[in-house]
Amino acid sequence: MIRIVVLVIWLLLSAWLVIWTGEGLFGIDQRDSILPFSGEDTLGGPIIIGVAWGLILTFGGTMSGLGRRKRLRGESQIGVGRIVEISRTGLTVNDVPQYDLFIRVTPQAGEDFVGQLRMLVDPSDLASLQIGQPIPVRYSLTDQDTVELADVTDAAVRDALLQWRIDRGLIDPRLVRARTTGTQVPASVLAVRPTGRRLEGQSELELRVLMAPEGASTWETDTTVFAYPEAISRFQVGAPIWAFYRREDPQTVAVTIEKEVGR
Repeated sequence: MIRIVVLVIWLLLSAWLVIWTGEGLFGIDQRDSILPFSGEDTLGGPIIIGVAWGLILTFGGTMSGLGRRKRLRGESQIGVGRIVEISRTGLTVNDVPQYDLFIRVTPQAGEDFVGQLRMLVDPSDLASLQIGQPIPVRYSLTDQDTVELADVTDAAVRDALLQWRIDRGLIDPRLVRARTTGTQVPASVLAVRPTGRRLEGQSELELRVLMAPEGASTWETDTTVFAYPEAISRFQVGAPIWAFYRREDPQTVAVTIEKEVGR
């Protein structure tokens, strides 16, 4: 809405200035004008309108949240970055504030860089954005100033997030095959115990889970999972979760909170 209002005002001022300039260059009687706030005795009108036009051109984009480019240029790749800074822009749309997220990205090749992601964040979702939190992004190979939030429903993005966890030891190496190539089935938490181990801001939990594939017998097994502090409650006793296992090794299980679409 703000963007539309600013654009309309700027276009009206632009039209006023174009007509005023045309009348000055080609008009026969400079005292007559079809414009308000014009004429030889009202020079202040064109000055004020010209200044307003320039201010909107210079600052209007930033005030409406459009001052910085949001779209990537050129070829892009998927990566996982970590939030290093969060700051408000001052813009609010429908009571939802806008934030600049500065994200340190480790590209597939080359050195780390910090890109900017500008987005609206509902106050109820702000707590889920923490310094150091990994976030899937798309980044340009030629212009790394700006990044875009990657779609977590995209299989390629999910694979990038999974590989990020594997590379950092957040999935036990013994569970990697089950997590990457196993069958996904419903499961429930029977017991949970924190191990005291922390990695990448996440806490390790030892779980006893009940595997419950549809149309088949259930069984119990033990596994481990790293979870963010705000997600630990999702692994309490009785909580429904999802588990991955290979049929030749049903005791080796990797677990997740949400069902993975397409698996």
